[in-house]
Amino acid sequence: MDSKLILSEETISNTIYYIRNQKVMLDRDLAVLYGIETRVLKQAVRRNITRFPEDFMFELSKEEFQNLTSQIVTSSWGGTRKLPFVFTEHGILMLSSVLNSEKAIQTNIQIMRIFTKVRQMLLDTTEMKLDIVQIQKKLENQGKNIELVFSYLDELTEKKEEQKPRTKIGYKNN
Repeated sequence: MDSKLILSEETISNTIYYIRNQKVMLDRDLAVLYGIETRVLKQAVRRNITRFPEDFMFELSKEEFQNLTSQIVTSSWGGTRKLPFVFTEHGILMLSSVLNSEKAIQTNIQIMRIFTKVRQMLLDTTEMKLDIVQIQKKLENQGKNIELVFSYLDELTEKKEEQKPRTKIGYKNN
């Protein structure tokens, strides 16, 4: 693998967005990663549109695009004339069959690895949240148990104070 083809994890992960409850990447970011122009990427997709159903790729609505551009720092001149395509993980996999350059193949491999890491991080985070909830429940139960122990101790001390002195049974020493 050529060292020029290797992209940093940070470069790729910074281009993954969460839109419509899915992790996606914008067409322009993918074009930069693949080393091609955005229009070339869009042309390849349009030529093979049957490979990209709605759950693989979709076009952003005007509202979604405005919301996204408010979150991303963009230049004030130029910009896009058409709404961008966004690709889900499956759509990015499908791009590898549409774009056949060596750079596209290596970039796709790296992107898939990043998506896998992101998914694993989400699973790990979910597991940690579940562990924290279990610990909180145990602590709540321990608090209740401690209160119960103190109430029993209070009852025992009250009984001890109320007891009459016992008469001794046995031999008397004179």
